[in-house]
Amino acid sequence: MPMHTGRNRSEKNPQPHSAGGSSSTVEPILMDTSELAAMINMSESWVYREARRLGLKGYKLGRGRNAKVQYKRSDVFRWLEQQKLH
Repeated sequence: MPMHTGRNRSEKNPQPHSAGGSSSTVEPILMDTSELAAMINMSESWVYREARRLGLKGYKLGRGRNAKVQYKRSDVFRWLEQQKLH
């Protein structure tokens, strides 16, 4: 039987605090297809169909029906900047 250390699960891996002592939220690195579609005001099916062709690479996480395609936020913002009309 495991020994109880007196800490709950959230204390095992505490989040780093900012230098000011107040806690900060961690910005997610990835966004899923529905987030991306909403962000650029396009359908999810358009994102699945066109993203790769337009140079936006996705990461497939999981297997089978549970697999999700995720996109790096930094890649998405970089791609959006490239779409600017000059």
